[in-house]
Amino acid sequence: MWFFEEQAAHNGYTAIAGVDEAGRGPLAGPVVSAAVILPSLDEAAGIDDSKKLSPARRDRLFEHIFRTATAIGVGILNAAEIDRINILQAALQSMAIAVRNLQPQPDYLLIDGNFEIPCHLPQEAIKKGDSRSASIAAASIIAKVTRDRMRRSYHRPYPQYGLVRHKGYPTKAHREAIRVHGCSPIHRKTFRGVAEHLS
Repeated sequence: MWFFEEQAAHNGYTAIAGVDEAGRGPLAGPVVSAAVILPSLDEAAGIDDSKKLSPARRDRLFEHIFRTATAIGVGILNAAEIDRINILQAALQSMAIAVRNLQPQPDYLLIDGNFEIPCHLPQEAIKKGDSRSASIAAASIIAKVTRDRMRRSYHRPYPQYGLVRHKGYPTKAHREAIRVHGCSPIHRKTFRGVAEHLS
């Protein structure tokens, strides 16, 4: 989990940030990205790809990362922005915002996925990086927990969609709720499953 960080350090970089996003697939809610600079290997015990962790374990690691990380930045783009520029561009933009929100700033980025982000810093895109890099895995946990907490807050104004159960993903129940109730302000109107129900 530290190969990419050690390789960057060998090349002279001293502040290496992992960057990841959560929420590309749902029909509702924002895309949330995080950037994390970890201080050392000792502070990364148990950190793994957020999708492999139980919710309780993610929450514990979320708090641990916030206590120990050198820096954490978060970037959020809402449904309207996703509809305006498309989900891929929104994900890349939110990751760039997360990096800009890091203090101190990094000098090298490890990006989860196949694409580099719009940022002047040297960077490396790593396919399945959230299971191959401790820094990216830490970012995946911050992004996932942040988005889940936001998503739960949407249940109160929009209980008819059942967001606490399906997390905004295009389940049969969610698609039926959209058909019956129409879409809400947090729905992504350009996504299939929502677009066909717009009047």
